[in-house]
Amino acid sequence: MKHAILARAGLASALALTASLAAAQARTDLTLGQQLEPPHLDPTSAAAGAIDSVVYANIFEGLTRFAADGSIVPGLATSWDISEDGLEYTFHLAEGVTFHDGTTFDAEDVKFSLDRARAEDSANAQKGLFEGIESVEVVDPQTVKVTLSAPNGNFLFNMAWGDAVIVAPESIDDIKTNPVGTGAFTFDNWVQGDSISIVKNPDYWGEPAKLERVTFKFISDPTAAFAAMMAEDVQAFAAFPAPENLPQFDADPRFKVLVGSTEGETILAMNNKQPPFDNVKVREAVAHAVNRQEVIDGAQFGYGTPIGTHFAPHHPDYVDLTGLSEYDPEKSKALLEEAGVELPIRVKMTLPPPSYARRGGEIIAAELRQIGIEPEIENVEWAQWLETTFRGKDFGLTIISHTEPMDIGIYANPDYYFQYDSAEFQQVMEDLNLETDEAKRSELLKQAQEIIAKDYVNAYLFQLPLLTVANEKLEGLWTNAPTQAADMTGVYWTE
Repeated sequence: MKHAILARAGLASALALTASLAAAQARTDLTLGQQLEPPHLDPTSAAAGAIDSVVYANIFEGLTRFAADGSIVPGLATSWDISEDGLEYTFHLAEGVTFHDGTTFDAEDVKFSLDRARAEDSANAQKGLFEGIESVEVVDPQTVKVTLSAPNGNFLFNMAWGDAVIVAPESIDDIKTNPVGTGAFTFDNWVQGDSISIVKNPDYWGEPAKLERVTFKFISDPTAAFAAMMAEDVQAFAAFPAPENLPQFDADPRFKVLVGSTEGETILAMNNKQPPFDNVKVREAVAHAVNRQEVIDGAQFGYGTPIGTHFAPHHPDYVDLTGLSEYDPEKSKALLEEAGVELPIRVKMTLPPPSYARRGGEIIAAELRQIGIEPEIENVEWAQWLETTFRGKDFGLTIISHTEPMDIGIYANPDYYFQYDSAEFQQVMEDLNLETDEAKRSELLKQAQEIIAKDYVNAYLFQLPLLTVANEKLEGLWTNAPTQAADMTGVYWTE
């Protein structure tokens, strides 16, 4: 009897140990820190990158998508055929796909989404992605043909943007607060001012997510972000807002630090239609008054690559034009004298919440005061920046990081918030859209970079790095950010 009791006790201990190990290996939840809260959750009707950070690839999918290395891979379109003249793209859609509300995904949804994005009354922040579409035709439920008005070597790239995700007419009315997509996660809950949670989609058509639940926790204050990570209230924080703390995390065995690159050209934007910035000499004076390295060191603690135009340095077609706007405050003063402007110049500078903007803005304001420009700093929340600066164009200067991939084309839109209007640049972009030869496209991209650098449209600061702090046992996070996204579809715990 004693042996039987011992055996049962041993069995119980073994089962308890097994259960304990299973529990240790079974973690499937994640709380991810994010500095900015999105204004809403429709990526097809706003410029806020914070929307894509939550929904891109997780909730919504497009015909194509960005992989972690920046390559374009199939999304809801598993393959496509391109006509010899480059005008027709026939997309073959994945089968057995349903939206999160149970409705069927098919070619009609693709037509609805693309027609909605390119409509005259479209609220899409990147309507230029769709301007070349002449027609969208449903061939059959699994096939859709898109006809372009002219060849566009960027078309598959354009279809990977968050602005081009596929939505359904059945759920479009509530998309801003209850997003319904086809992705590996479904929307669960939004506690305004605090967090958004998504949960695993049990009916996902593709490779299922490994995590059961992800909570995006909004923490705008760098000090609070540091405290939350150290307490392990959040297990990862992409675009960590306190780079001065990274050495501390690096030395702590609980954490790992990932240093990557983004598509984020960080600029001191100038309102090109508002005096005195309608004068190129004044814009050049501003550019020469800014010490890029001082901004990188002071606002980013040394993390960031200097840029002289609106183009990512890791791109093979990048041209280093930083020499055109090297730090030279005496030259700035001479240019302002040539421009004949009355000093001091008082100008409204709006700064959104990210630390690169708030910290960088204080540094740049001090530098501009040395040449007779007096920025009046106005710290604004993200929604206010979008409403008054981006849409309302009520600003003189602002600091922002443009995280959309390969977005130099925004300079061809004279109604874009910095209001640059150049027929020469617009022609280069038109030629680029028509060109399919890679060597010629490369030359046109270089021309485009030089035009905006020599026109001093904005003061170009640095390429925003992606600084991620994460639990040591977490795998699958993007190191680099080919688009602004927190793709959770491949993230998992090692135990």
